[in-house]
Amino acid sequence: QLQLVESGGGLVQPGGSLRLSCAASGSTLGFYAVGWFRQAPGKEREGVSCINISGGSTNYADSVKGRFTTSRDDAKNTVYLQMNSLKPEDTAVYYCAARTSYYCSGSPSDYDYWGQGTQVTVSS
Repeated sequence: QLQLVESGGGLVQPGGSLRLSCAASGSTLGFYAVGWFRQAPGKEREGVSCINISGGSTNYADSVKGRFTTSRDDAKNTVYLQMNSLKPEDTAVYYCAARTSYYCSGSPSDYDYWGQGTQVTVSS
């Protein structure tokens, strides 16, 4: 059974950076496409980014394009989300999720495994 644990969240000032990690155990993360999602209070969970199994294809929400980058290190069984130029509207709980498919999806219902989430707060 694949288990995912996010880390790297915290409080950062606008314009700052954070790198989130999604560490897997119980299975090989290289068998899964991995997505990052976020959920702000009172809002629905939304897709942020996704990386396919090979790492050769990534997708990003329009709101984070040019600021966020997702990558994977299968040797470390970990996927990363580098977040730069953070804005207050990026404040949310961030989740990583894995799906048993080569391809990405922006729909939370397409994912089979979820981490517990990590809080990101962007505030001065």
